[in-house]
Amino acid sequence: MKVATSTRPPRGLTGLLFALALAVLTVLTVLSAGAPRATAASTDLSTIADSLRKSPVYVDPDASAQLSQADAHALQKQIEDADKPLFIAVLPAGHPTADLFTDLRTATGVTGLYAIRLGDRFDARADSSVMSRTAVQNLVTSVRGESDAKTQLDDFTDRALANMGGSAPASWSSSGGDGVSTTALIAAGAVLVAGGAGAYTLVRRNRRRHEQEQRASLERLRVVVDEDITAFGEELDRLDFHPSEPGADDLMRADYERALDSYEQAKSLMGAATRPEDVRAVTEAVEGGRFSLAQLAARRAGRPLPERRPPCFFDPRHGPSVTDATWTPSGGATREVPVCAADATRLADGRDPVIREVDSDYGRRPYWEAGPAYGPWAGGYFGGGILPGLLVGTMLGSLMATPSYASDYGAGYGDFGGGYEGGDVSGADFDAGDFGGFGGGGGDFGGGGGGDFGGGF
Repeated sequence: MKVATSTRPPRGLTGLLFALALAVLTVLTVLSAGAPRATAASTDLSTIADSLRKSPVYVDPDASAQLSQADAHALQKQIEDADKPLFIAVLPAGHPTADLFTDLRTATGVTGLYAIRLGDRFDARADSSVMSRTAVQNLVTSVRGESDAKTQLDDFTDRALANMGGSAPASWSSSGGDGVSTTALIAAGAVLVAGGAGAYTLVRRNRRRHEQEQRASLERLRVVVDEDITAFGEELDRLDFHPSEPGADDLMRADYERALDSYEQAKSLMGAATRPEDVRAVTEAVEGGRFSLAQLAARRAGRPLPERRPPCFFDPRHGPSVTDATWTPSGGATREVPVCAADATRLADGRDPVIREVDSDYGRRPYWEAGPAYGPWAGGYFGGGILPGLLVGTMLGSLMATPSYASDYGAGYGDFGGGYEGGDVSGADFDAGDFGGFGGGGGDFGGGGGGDFGGGF
């Protein structure tokens, strides 16, 4: 009897070969997706959008003289390492500009900040959940005079990454270089197979990097909060109040006791802080203690008790505010802010207030321009929902308006708005006004009649 034979490999071998092939294909996909797109000549918008969904930097071949592949790759890596939804396209001067940002955002379908270098011109647009229009305008203005593409894009990226919200889209992959040998692919495939199902999962966020950023933010905050606590302690010393002094009554002693308790509580809370959001409770304690001192001072002087007001907006160390004053930040809208008597006088005389400056990535800056970590610090001083109105249009206010802010630095500062988080796939569901003029006009590149960022080039 003739026995039938089969050339099909055993089941176990088939499974292994299939898994290995799938792993190698996965590596090839990841590595090919990681390189900046500048290899296929095309100015078709769908091609640009497809590239940006896979990688943050697109350089059109006809514009490759502006930005080398090495420079584009370095820019890409910086953006990916920052885990932010920043998209950069370098296009030739002849590319059509009508509704360019709106159409690109629609084609890409991902919430983020979009920057385009077109010939020697530069402009940017963003979803408001990622960065406010005012912040985008200020960033663009800060680099618009730079003629060298690399310098301009590097500077814009540095500043944008420090101030924007959101996270990178999950469709991006880490860069792995431009050329990979077959041996390396097989070895990587074997590692992927050995790693099991986890080898096929792209991690959207790097938890370790996030924790490192949190620790760095807390250490920066610690310097500022320690200054606040020290200043409060010095106020207690200068008070020279003794509970048994002539004229002291139970109400004065209670004020003094509350101030001392607040001082000790602030020190204890700061010593136990492990995250930036923990700082809010510290500044709440300092603010409460300062108000107790203001009450005590009024009782000792026989004056009416002060109204419970927030501290001076320009520097909470100035103590409780006494009035509201009109103030217009650089590039922002006019608003009323609580001020101390000294700053109220300065503003009335046309002088600048004494502003609290803190360390930032760009040197000493007012706290509302120093980065997202200062949100909890300000939230402790200006609670009760008033913070959004004070910070509207400022860098810190724009960052706190993003949905991702609460997960990074805590919530409870008032209604800063919402929407799609940076990096989310929203398709065509976005506010076209964010990508055109302020008035929702044509949105032509560099100015379209809608008040676009300083008007044209």
